[in-house]
Amino acid sequence: MRSVRGGALTLAGVLAAAETAAPVESLDVVAGMLREHLGAVSVSFLITDFTGGSVVRLGAAGSVDTGEPARRITLRGTLYDDVIRTQQPCVEETGEDRGVRVVAPVTNRGDAIGLLELFLPAAPDAQVMQEIGESAHALAYIVIANRSFTDVYQWGRRTKPLSLAAEIQHRLLPASLACEAAQFAVAGALEPADHVGGDTFDYTIDRDTVQLSVTDAMGHDVDAALLATLAVGALRRARRAGADLAEQARQADQAMREHSQSYVTGQVLRISLVDGKTEFVNAGHPWPLVMRDGQVRQVTLQIDLPFGFQVSHTYRVQPLDLRPGDRLVMLTDGMLERNAGSVDLPDLIVRTRALHPREAARILIAAVVDANQGHLEDDATVMCLDWHGLERVGRDADTGADLADASAPSWTGRTVPR
Repeated sequence: MRSVRGGALTLAGVLAAAETAAPVESLDVVAGMLREHLGAVSVSFLITDFTGGSVVRLGAAGSVDTGEPARRITLRGTLYDDVIRTQQPCVEETGEDRGVRVVAPVTNRGDAIGLLELFLPAAPDAQVMQEIGESAHALAYIVIANRSFTDVYQWGRRTKPLSLAAEIQHRLLPASLACEAAQFAVAGALEPADHVGGDTFDYTIDRDTVQLSVTDAMGHDVDAALLATLAVGALRRARRAGADLAEQARQADQAMREHSQSYVTGQVLRISLVDGKTEFVNAGHPWPLVMRDGQVRQVTLQIDLPFGFQVSHTYRVQPLDLRPGDRLVMLTDGMLERNAGSVDLPDLIVRTRALHPREAARILIAAVVDANQGHLEDDATVMCLDWHGLERVGRDADTGADLADASAPSWTGRTVPR
């Protein structure tokens, strides 16, 4: 990458510099390189918080030691929200001494990690925008590589202290809340209740399959979080050992019966990436919804007992009719009960169909939170899966760039994507 100051800024160089630095300083190093090579007035990284509805500006590594809370910037109605939702960089004339503002998405396989924000002395040309886009992409890998070594990124995602139950719950979720592949895109969102209710969601992509699960542990607070830990741990253990859905369900049920006196409802889904065959187990959980051809309907498969009932029972593996173009929504009862019932979920699913599953899931959750005046009595959880089919060969992140490139306006507004 060529810089506005004539130096060379390569993707390999950015990654190497970040790896040389301490994990807590890697973002500072990249920011310094961008300031030097692009002549930026300032460079900062904003990380998305756990809710997906806000971003937090990460300062220097030492700011973690100040004890000051992270400053939350609500996304709704902001330029930041536009960039995350569209996954397109934006250039804005500030009309101030700070020059031109550039905000670029920091994303990996559909997981919106955060934003890169720069203030440049002049409007960037296409070459500089390409450099910024590549740097933002590199930042995504830098965050992913370093967040296992330090709590800085976890600190940045917390706009308020978590309870013990919430801490346990968050550690049960997948490291990335969204993922894109050629055949599908999947995303999950979870809003804990005021007293954590034990919801979880999970997914994994193997060579030949993609598997999803949603669970809801009975009770609240630490008891519910511990039940959820049993259920998720048992499902993951069985799945990673190569067990089929029936065996995964059996082991989750066995773990609950042997180590608890309560139960967990759940759904487990497996899609073959070889022939598209979809299998489903429903353990006492609310039916999922599917949108096809502009219509939303419940998938009314047979329901078996929740995991942990102290009676003899087995779990049926049922076929699920999933076709290219379908959007499947798996949810917990916190999306349906109490004031959440006033939200017309089918209508909202229709109205958000054009959005990425990440954004659709966030909007569905936000509607339920708003209906409950910001105070949930039960966790609200959604998993949203777009099934593109086996014939699809390119991800949205790849093909969408071409479409946007053709209609990109001048540098004073939306810019060409990365």
